[in-house]
Amino acid sequence: GSSGPGPRLGCAALRNVSGAQYVGSGYTKAVYRVRLPGGVAVALKAVDFSGHDLGSCVREFGARRGCYRLAAHKLLKEMVLLERLRHPNVLQLYGYCYQDSEDIPDTLTTITELGAPVEMIQLLQTSWEDRFRICLSLGRLLHHLAHSPLGSVTLLDFRPRQFVLVDGELKVTDLDDARVEETPCTDSADCTLEFPARNFTLPCSAQGWCEAMNEKRNLYNAYRFFFTYLLPHSAPPSLRPLLDSIVNATGELTWGVDETLAQLEKVLHLYRSGQYLQNSTEGGRAEYQHLPGSTIPQEDYRCWPSYHHGSCLLSVFNLAEAVDICESHAQCQAFVVTNQTTWTGRQLVFFKTGWSHVVPDPSKTTYVRASG
Repeated sequence: GSSGPGPRLGCAALRNVSGAQYVGSGYTKAVYRVRLPGGVAVALKAVDFSGHDLGSCVREFGARRGCYRLAAHKLLKEMVLLERLRHPNVLQLYGYCYQDSEDIPDTLTTITELGAPVEMIQLLQTSWEDRFRICLSLGRLLHHLAHSPLGSVTLLDFRPRQFVLVDGELKVTDLDDARVEETPCTDSADCTLEFPARNFTLPCSAQGWCEAMNEKRNLYNAYRFFFTYLLPHSAPPSLRPLLDSIVNATGELTWGVDETLAQLEKVLHLYRSGQYLQNSTEGGRAEYQHLPGSTIPQEDYRCWPSYHHGSCLLSVFNLAEAVDICESHAQCQAFVVTNQTTWTGRQLVFFKTGWSHVVPDPSKTTYVRASG
């Protein structure tokens, strides 16, 4: 089930594109955003003729076509990997085109799903639920890479810029630095994983390979670039011990990818099912009067982390949780339940400072604090 422009795209699809925008480039590739005739926005990747790789090769060897082929090899490798590693957390390859360009025959352009860059600073300001979704995406991706059709795949470059977000899901986009071969060894001294902050020594198997080295490299990188920032803070208090254990176990490489994913899926289950809610004192709960088909347009206050900057918009498992949140905020005197849900199926609720101005709205329900 692919949610894209449909069948495999080729050169014909590129003849009628509109609104091309330059997105950016790395050492080898330039990326453009274009609209297909049907209106779907896609990304195009091609060798960057003014890029670092091609420029330094031409300076050294003076052979433009040969240098192009060398640079295009990376793009071709990435295209093959995108195709062989298909998964919800791998950027979708829609097709490719070989066409003559400038003085070079058969230049390669790949056509892929379009994503938004991963901006760490922005992610730190989003809700825990959205940040957890990214960590879960990453856990699922690493599990897939560890058990892929090609064997255990490691990403030598794991910085956030190798990934994009598509509708809140994390996807890996840059695979030209992916490696499938495991590291050969004669003893464990050959099996050192080196990172800026620390090193790990892994066992050398009887077959003469460093055990789980590819998967553990990915896992520690996931820890140092993503989990340590995104998983724990402002999480529901009852989930904190489990989240802390995930961060610690990946930071120490005491777990492999399978166990890490199992624990992330457990967090999802506890959150989605409402089991994470600590039994609040039913007896002392305040009374709220319910006004169906209505909303409070103003009377907002700010809370953190809110789904909306100017107001306090949070997701709740049920009405009881909404009441608990309102009771815990000194400013809160009312709340409005919307018909919108988050990716886990939780309802979005606006918390309000009062209800002096209630207006009709069929898609919302207002709850106001009963006096007394």
